[in-house]
Amino acid sequence: MDAALARADEAKALGAISHLAEALGREGAATVDAGLKRRPKYFRLKPFTGVPFLMKDLGAAAEGLPVVCASAALPSIPAEKDAELARRFKSGGLVPFGVTTVPEFGLSLCSEPAIGPIARNPLDPSLTPGGSSGGAAAAVAAGIVALAHATDAGGSTRVPAACCGLVGLKPTRGAMPGGPDFGNHIGGIAAELVVSRSLRDTALALEHFSGSGEGYFPDPDLDLPLSGSLDEAGTPLKIGIVLDVAEGQAIEPSRRDAVAHAGDVFLRAGHALVTIDPARLAPLARDSEMVFDRIICTNLARNMPDLSKVERLTAAVARRGLEMTARDYQEAELAAVRVAHALWRLFDEVDILLTPMLSGPPLPIGAFPFDHDDVALQWRRMSDFAPYAMLANVAGTPALTIPHGTDSAGLPLPVQLIGPMASDGLLLRLARLLQSAVPWSYGTTIAGLAS
Repeated sequence: MDAALARADEAKALGAISHLAEALGREGAATVDAGLKRRPKYFRLKPFTGVPFLMKDLGAAAEGLPVVCASAALPSIPAEKDAELARRFKSGGLVPFGVTTVPEFGLSLCSEPAIGPIARNPLDPSLTPGGSSGGAAAAVAAGIVALAHATDAGGSTRVPAACCGLVGLKPTRGAMPGGPDFGNHIGGIAAELVVSRSLRDTALALEHFSGSGEGYFPDPDLDLPLSGSLDEAGTPLKIGIVLDVAEGQAIEPSRRDAVAHAGDVFLRAGHALVTIDPARLAPLARDSEMVFDRIICTNLARNMPDLSKVERLTAAVARRGLEMTARDYQEAELAAVRVAHALWRLFDEVDILLTPMLSGPPLPIGAFPFDHDDVALQWRRMSDFAPYAMLANVAGTPALTIPHGTDSAGLPLPVQLIGPMASDGLLLRLARLLQSAVPWSYGTTIAGLAS
């Protein structure tokens, strides 16, 4: 904890942490130290005993830390109790000591709220670390922590992980607990877990923290155990590979080549490759954007009766939601079912989808401004940057991004794996194949570790 707090201070200019609770962190670390002396075997059974941790300023709340969604409209009051997921984080040994930076109400793929701070990419501070879990990804990439809380409703875990060269998993719908205060996670499109530096840590987090909360979705039959089986070869699969997009921003050649190389790795490992025409996914991506638009806008309209203290684009999103009818929302729900069904039928033909995660490198700071009212433009910018991100949120399927090499500027070349429901463990094992072929490392150590 001492090392994490020192690194947080050293990396303050990155804007990764919006609220630092040093006393809370030290108290938590002291509790772990005392527990290790009193019950060493019990505490060492926990997967993350004493590991410093950061919560996100969206989603599950941890006692003693505020959740203001990066908005001046919400009071900065520490939570009085743990949400179910935060309780599980702590029971697994994690020690929270702060909250990471997000865009206001998570409405962007960058993290630059008007109330500050601006989150910057440790690989190049002139670039965004992504959003909405941008502060979390910046903190992990800078080595402040080994892993951090993240949420994903439209790519918000995977895009920051991709920008910073991390592991980002959006779990299967229903795999992680929801609430009790975060409701149904925005119509079921949002999921929570972590961003991390390693497949092992992400697998451990999913293995130990998954399991639906009471009154939420039924538990999916997840592909478990995870952490002990990452290196298992498994049976030959059909990998559907998508190299480009049919609509929107074209995939940059280096990122397209990374996907092609990942496909070759699978081919050499005995799997079969099936080329998927991007035009086949284009209508599903369009429908997913429509579903995202209507759910996000109506949710914000319901939760923000006073728009006088929010940013301009946030107010426009809420007003758009107020104009939507019950019929509009019902059409979105029906479209979501059609997307899920179409993707399920695709998984009758292939076992896994391999796609680009981003169309290009991390964007410059300021690429997603909030000083306008054009909500459709904001969603289009997001879809152009991460064209296949929303698909997994709307369909409810798991999706994983990992780095697969670097470009000429030294920035990560991320790829994405999408699988059918409950195939989270399979995605992690396939990602290990890619990691073995193209290992990755970081320029900074994790605070408190020697190497």
